[in-house]
Amino acid sequence: MSIGTSKQVVHKMIDREMRNKEITHQLLAIIYCIRQEHPTLSCRAMYNKINPDFIGRDKFEDLCRENGLMRPPHKNYKRTTNSFGVIRFDNLLVNTTLTGINQAFSSDITYFEINGKHAFITFIMDCFSRRILGYSVSNRLTTEATTLNALKMLVRNRKNQIPEGVIFHSDGGGQYYDKEFIKLTTKLKMRNSMCKQAYENGKAERLNGIIKNNYLIQDNIKSYNELVKSVDRSVYKYNFSRPHSKLNYLSPIEFEKKCIIFA
Repeated sequence: MSIGTSKQVVHKMIDREMRNKEITHQLLAIIYCIRQEHPTLSCRAMYNKINPDFIGRDKFEDLCRENGLMRPPHKNYKRTTNSFGVIRFDNLLVNTTLTGINQAFSSDITYFEINGKHAFITFIMDCFSRRILGYSVSNRLTTEATTLNALKMLVRNRKNQIPEGVIFHSDGGGQYYDKEFIKLTTKLKMRNSMCKQAYENGKAERLNGIIKNNYLIQDNIKSYNELVKSVDRSVYKYNFSRPHSKLNYLSPIEFEKKCIIFA
């Protein structure tokens, strides 16, 4: 085997190992979400509920055991963002005062259950106007199906005019430090930012609750296609007609129009 070939093999092994860690990290995020809603659910029941096609039941239970998820978690259970020593970014929103749109975006991924199966919804909002600029619905938790699609939609909605140095804030989920995602934020000259605690990404967390509890649940969704259509409608209603107390009771779109007029 030549030196060049050996290097290729090593790089492939490293890439495969990193990808496995990212997938495992993403799976942990789902498990933690289920644990919050169903504290006493057994690991076996969670495995059957998630039905992952890349890990067996025994390894799934080992993963839960290694991360303290065999029993109901304590209040301050271990964060998934620290499980594998993955890349972290500083929280750039701390002590930052926003004065206009296109200064900081915030994102989070939530899940919605349909007939015992999970679909994943990603939102990206402008932290100043609260407008949802990008979103995606997927039945897979890969970066390509979640954060990457949502960010590309954001770019389209901002007509490819993203100012240099915009903060992109998120939690420490694997989709936010994936190579392809970082490649795009770097191309856009964004500054990646991450929180350590959920409250440090409060705007995105609240947005998840508003869309799920005030819109999606009301639609009595029974299929994945119905969820996609419901999310489309919900985002439109939220952006164009939902008043926000922090925006002087204007909708995000109305507020952004005023920002542009008085800029």
